[in-house]
Amino acid sequence: MAVRPWNFSPGPSAIPETVLQQAAAEMLDWHGCGMSVMEMSHRGREFTQICSEAESDLRELLGISQDYAVMFMQGGASAENAIVPMNLLGRTPSHKADFVLTGIWSVKSQQECERYGDAQIVASSGLATVIDGHYQAPYTWVPPSHTWQVRKDASYLHLCSNETIGGVETMDWPDMAALGAPGVPLVVDASSHFLSRPMDVEKTGMIFAGAQKNAGPAGVTIVIVRRDLIGHALPICPSAFDYAKVAAEKSMFNTPPTYAIYIAGLVFKWLKQQGGLVEMEQLNMAKAQALYGHFDQSGFYKLPVERSARSRMNVPFFLADPSLDAAFLQGAAARGLMQLKGHKSVGGMRASIYNAMPLEGVMALIDYLKDFERSHG
Repeated sequence: MAVRPWNFSPGPSAIPETVLQQAAAEMLDWHGCGMSVMEMSHRGREFTQICSEAESDLRELLGISQDYAVMFMQGGASAENAIVPMNLLGRTPSHKADFVLTGIWSVKSQQECERYGDAQIVASSGLATVIDGHYQAPYTWVPPSHTWQVRKDASYLHLCSNETIGGVETMDWPDMAALGAPGVPLVVDASSHFLSRPMDVEKTGMIFAGAQKNAGPAGVTIVIVRRDLIGHALPICPSAFDYAKVAAEKSMFNTPPTYAIYIAGLVFKWLKQQGGLVEMEQLNMAKAQALYGHFDQSGFYKLPVERSARSRMNVPFFLADPSLDAAFLQGAAARGLMQLKGHKSVGGMRASIYNAMPLEGVMALIDYLKDFERSHG
């Protein structure tokens, strides 16, 4: 069997090979039932079992208590940018929500919320600054939490904890009481580092994530929301997006993305087999340290993100001479290193090193980085 290329795509991204192999083996007949999972009724015994196990395994991985509902929804994190305010703004008469802007995705979230209520920016890294004597371009750093001016009567505070495009990660989620707003729930878009490390669910009112980075294929969005926040949907909220209805029907209010949930469930089991999120975090730290370590000792490649905000999942970088970009990508593809082109909004390169990317793949990238620098530096 030919060696598969190393897939550094930011999403849809690599899925563990053993998960793909199991899905292939079960494609025509899931556990002797005579059907493929994609042919099953979402209300039948077989799929009900699949969905229930997926939720149970996810709760175990993240330590999610029964104080939180777990839902498998559709539309991706972009749709949740509308679904969240439609469900949570009604918690307060003023329909206020506060936002910390750390990159393109948090900006999109704030702009979407403006369609439904008062969406105030309480902190932003949208301006250039100097940190430890180094110039930092906009959205390459995280505003310190003590500068966040959260309103005490806000329905929630929104944070994108890993900006996929900019490669900015907020490692420490704030305690809302320390911000002077103990009654304001923290809502976290954790899409591109979800399940990459342990996460303190109890610090939040809600976590949501598109699955297509670390949790499975595109098509399913995972929503974890504290139950006391449910039941305040605005009148304009479609029934299929009303958390109260979806939670009451255990994600079966309408036909869910069944096959995507099935694959996500297999990924959850794979994560448990790896030792859980503590072990996964150690592996992800080792990969990130190896890659950043190489960049830090090279003058040929430039890292835009402030050191303390560097994402372990998404690593943007630039060649010192951008005229070499095309040659770099062509050479990478020839070495089986795929999807390294940076997002069109920022340019350069980006290596996404999610859970399914082993250390071996990162080391293959580092070897190529060294070779390219020797031949073009």
